[in-house]
Amino acid sequence: MNSTPVAAESDAQTVFRVRGLTKVYHMGEVDVHALRGVDLDLLAGELMVLLGPSGSGKSTLLNILGGLDTASDGSVHYRDQDLTHADERRLTEYRRYHVGFVFQFYNLMPSLTARENVAAVTEIARDPMTPEDALALVNLQDRMDHFPAQLSGGEQQRVAIARAVAKNPAVLLCDEPTGALDSETGVLVLEALERANRELGTTTALITHNAGIADMADRVVHIMDGRIGSEQRNVTRKQASELSW
Repeated sequence: MNSTPVAAESDAQTVFRVRGLTKVYHMGEVDVHALRGVDLDLLAGELMVLLGPSGSGKSTLLNILGGLDTASDGSVHYRDQDLTHADERRLTEYRRYHVGFVFQFYNLMPSLTARENVAAVTEIARDPMTPEDALALVNLQDRMDHFPAQLSGGEQQRVAIARAVAKNPAVLLCDEPTGALDSETGVLVLEALERANRELGTTTALITHNAGIADMADRVVHIMDGRIGSEQRNVTRKQASELSW
């Protein structure tokens, strides 16, 4: 993977600014340190891959960025919003209007078609895409009226991506989106994420333990034991279709 040192960016381009982020889970008499003083910026329009083994703190970091969890110490700013001290009402509004989530498991409603699953989100968004446009973005325009049980795992994940991007979020947070898929199907899912990032300009953070995915990123951040181990920017960003693992 070709890389160069990460250059400093202007505040105008910074979507997330994380400083000294610490997360401790109290498990009975044992304290589990999931994050240990993380400093990180996420820039407008970039596709960043957070790479690290299971238990390294990747999901905890993503959940705090998405307002699904809160920090024990440190600060997280989304543009001019201080998420660190936001109450649950503000975090709910933040999640609803600014963030799209894609998880390893698709969480589709089985009684709804692909179109209806996406529409369930667009109905509560401020400036949504149509469900039809969102599904076309992930190349499922011919499967809109199929139920999840009639779709493959990769197709269900692409419906989940369409659902996430249909509300036109500024940020897309993806937690092991190919973790339950084989390589060939996983590449199709990554192509859908890549297209959303390129065509919509959606700032995207994708966490994975799969080093083969790193080459499609603008920037790769390695996480180990709750800390940032290293960062590098790819000189050339590979297309998802060029990846294999």
